[in-house]
Amino acid sequence: VTKATNIIKEAIAFNMLNKTCLSGVGFLIPTLSSTIAFAINFPKIKYNPPHIRKLYKIMKILKFEPIYMERVWGGNMLSDFFHRNINSKSDKIGESWEIVDRPNEQSVSSEGAYKGQSIRNIILKDSKSILGPNWNPRKRFPILVKWLDCKERLSLQVHPPAHIAKDLNGEPKTENWYVAKSTENAGLFIGLKKNISKTMFQQSIKQGTTELLCHRVKSQRGDSVLVESGRIHAIDKGNLILEIQQNSNTTFRVYDWDRTGLDNNKRELHIEESLKCIDFNDFEPKPLITNSSDGKTLLADCEHFRIFKFNSSEGENIKLKTEQVDCMIIHLISGKIKIGQNILLEGEQVISPFASECIISAVESSTFLVTDQFTNQ
Repeated sequence: VTKATNIIKEAIAFNMLNKTCLSGVGFLIPTLSSTIAFAINFPKIKYNPPHIRKLYKIMKILKFEPIYMERVWGGNMLSDFFHRNINSKSDKIGESWEIVDRPNEQSVSSEGAYKGQSIRNIILKDSKSILGPNWNPRKRFPILVKWLDCKERLSLQVHPPAHIAKDLNGEPKTENWYVAKSTENAGLFIGLKKNISKTMFQQSIKQGTTELLCHRVKSQRGDSVLVESGRIHAIDKGNLILEIQQNSNTTFRVYDWDRTGLDNNKRELHIEESLKCIDFNDFEPKPLITNSSDGKTLLADCEHFRIFKFNSSEGENIKLKTEQVDCMIIHLISGKIKIGQNILLEGEQVISPFASECIISAVESSTFLVTDQFTNQ
């Protein structure tokens, strides 16, 4: 108790306890239990005059509330598979935006010192602790993370490459798919079949035979596909996919299987834009097939991000990083893991800030992904 009291007094003397901290520890109610708890969890103060160790270092992770999106191709797998209580009457929830920092969509912190605050406000306040000392706080969080419940197939589409995106009033978008669950006949459209030319593709659009020119592969749990800007693609029905992507929302639809949208009208197509974006030398790429026996697997490594997959055994500890080293996103696919005092359940994503170390403790056998190297420092 004496030690805890001295720590509190010392912290107050150096202005280390702000309003956020006070709310996080119950306004330091002077009870024996709260004082001991604070002493245990508050890190030892290190002096490095004139700089003092900041309070944000005690915050190991950032977790956010999902934002659910209705889609014509969606279903109810997100609530069934992850046992989530989704407050919606719709049976077509196609997307769960897990981490997003866009003008019209903002992730909101679900717990901890920043509970109730948007990711934009958090970065504006603490960009150096979260994304590193060189990050401009006016720049948005560079990664967007989604779960996709593809009960029906998505449109055949393409995202604009960087060199042409501005001319088309869009944003480049490279993304990675990880298949968490798939039905027996599920598949993915990625790239073109061999020897398909732009002229042949244009003709197929007029004839309604575009699907026959696209490369389709069977999908299964553990598959991973890097979809770079310019690659024509579509997710076929029967897949539950984690999508990790650049912070972009530009999609050009080539073909939508002649269906109507949620408003019973046909969805807009972007034929001219798509033809300018498609890489017509992208023939029959293959997904990366992974399994549950590999300990660590590199899924993607591009200029925008890097993704690893980890399979951990119950009781195993994995140190991902030390303090002051990169910002990471941890995506729990299956099982249960612990980071500090925080438990992650299946389907959850968290940000491990630049300022914090990150050690994963497997409460049970688990599979998780780690995304890093997206700040390009």
